[in-house]
Amino acid sequence: MAKAQFHRNQKVWVESVGAWATIEKIVPVWARGFDEPVRITYDVGLGREFHPHELRPEENTEGADSFDLGNWRLLRAKNKWQPPEDCGHHPFPGSYPIVVTDKQDWGGWRTPGAEYDRDPRKIEMQARLIAAAPLLLNAARELHTLVAEAPEQAPDEIQALAKRCGAIIRSLAEVPMAPEGAEVVVMAEEREKLAG
Repeated sequence: MAKAQFHRNQKVWVESVGAWATIEKIVPVWARGFDEPVRITYDVGLGREFHPHELRPEENTEGADSFDLGNWRLLRAKNKWQPPEDCGHHPFPGSYPIVVTDKQDWGGWRTPGAEYDRDPRKIEMQARLIAAAPLLLNAARELHTLVAEAPEQAPDEIQALAKRCGAIIRSLAEVPMAPEGAEVVVMAEEREKLAG
């Protein structure tokens, strides 16, 4: 007879998909004449049920991406292409934002000077948003987990929001691969799908 190897809301690594997921439902398969299920599969919200051998618990997942993003922070770099007196329309004349994602203050995001000069307020907002991304991801994870623990207690709007958070989290865990010879193009439909 089958015994459940995982429990509801447990975080697991889905080997065949290469992504983290949360056990949403334990699905026992019963047969007539047996007191216990003959097989158990798990619904993790990825479109099909998975067998236990396709899943690994969190503690046994060396090398899997666990979203440990570290401390992203916003720094300012000296504007080398314009003197401060020529860029009075910038929010911080003489500098531009960079987002670092490494402890050594390197790696991350920067913008070309001409693009910054064209719309500095937009670039400043993008820099703050990128620096806040790990915090937003953690908030989305917490919301998704809270609703998954007691979906019947959450209003429909919150359940829909938690479902969108789950889709975004799953999309971040996936490593998409383009078919050989395919042209890489950012698809508006993918963005709309995540937006709900």
